[in-house]
Amino acid sequence: MTMTLVIPTVTACEASADLATLRIRTTDGDALSVPAETLRLSCKCAHCTRARFDDRFPERFPGIAITEIGDLGYGLNISFSDGHNRGIYPKPYLLSLAGR
Repeated sequence: MTMTLVIPTVTACEASADLATLRIRTTDGDALSVPAETLRLSCKCAHCTRARFDDRFPERFPGIAITEIGDLGYGLNISFSDGHNRGIYPKPYLLSLAGR
């Protein structure tokens, strides 16, 4: 008998009513959440990576809001109230940000 390990993934997501949190549903039926500030601080796009390298990346994004969510299949493209919209968050990365 062969056992197959099935890793949970994101099945649905939406911004909270106040746009301050990303709500995630998984294939396990779990409901998880990630604060918008955590997402913005965790962006790995080239622009943010360069800003970190140059020591220009902010330590906080107080009051940041999620303004748009684009589902790319393998991950989400999330836009924020500061105008940043370059970040792509692979679904396994989102789960790790949510503590899974």
